[in-house]
Amino acid sequence: MDVFGNALLDYWNGIATENILTHSNLGDTDEIPLDYLFRDYKQMPALEKKALSLCKGTILDLGAGAGSHSLYLQKQQKSVTALDLSKGAAEVCKLRGIKTVICEDLFDHKLKYNTILLLMNGTGLAGTLKNLGPFLEQLKKLLNPNGCILVEGTDILYMFESDEEDGGYWIPDQVDYYGELRFTMQYKDQKTAEFPWLYLDYNTLARAAQYHGFETNLVLEGPQDNYLAKLSLS
Repeated sequence: MDVFGNALLDYWNGIATENILTHSNLGDTDEIPLDYLFRDYKQMPALEKKALSLCKGTILDLGAGAGSHSLYLQKQQKSVTALDLSKGAAEVCKLRGIKTVICEDLFDHKLKYNTILLLMNGTGLAGTLKNLGPFLEQLKKLLNPNGCILVEGTDILYMFESDEEDGGYWIPDQVDYYGELRFTMQYKDQKTAEFPWLYLDYNTLARAAQYHGFETNLVLEGPQDNYLAKLSLS
C-alpha cells in the first residue's frame, strides 16, 4: 500500500483531512504536516537552500517526494530528474509540472548525473549501517566524472541522553548503531509495514564515504543536529 503517495495525492486534490504520522521503535510518534511537503523556496530552511544552490549540471532528486526541490530547480532552468519509489509521489510530481519524473527503485536506475540530491535526512534511504556501503556504491555508479552527492544527515545521539548526573547516553543493547531506527507510517486508516531508516552522524558518514572512494566535506550545520555534506569522487 502506497501510504505516503496516497497522502500526497489527497493533499494535492484538496481532500486531505489528516497529516501523516510516523511511529518509531523508540515509542515516539511524530506528525509530518502535508503542507510542509509542498513548501515553496521561501519556506525551505537555510540548509536546503544551500544544497539547491550547489546543484550543477544534470541533477537527480533522489526520494523526491512531492517534488518541491525538483520544482524549484526546474524553475531555475536546471536539468533535474525527480525519482521516487512511491507511485503516488511520482504522480504528484507530474501533476505539479515536473518534466522528468521516474518511479523506480534506486538500485534499478541506470542514468548518470552531475549532482545527486538527498535532502530531508537523505541517509535514511540506506536503511541500515550495513547497507550504507552498497548504497554508496550504487550512488557512485550514477555519478558522472567530477560529480558530487549533496546529502542531508542527522545525528540523533541527543535522543539517548541519560537522566543521570554523569551526562552519559543510554543506547539499547540490541542495536548495531544508535542511528538505526525502524518506523511505520500511518495516514488515516492506512499503515505501512515496518521499515528501517538510518540517521547518520557526520563522522560515520565521512569514514564510510572515504572507504568507498569519496572525499567528504561538511558544508553546513543545521539547528537540529542536522548537517549538509558534499561527497565527491576522490
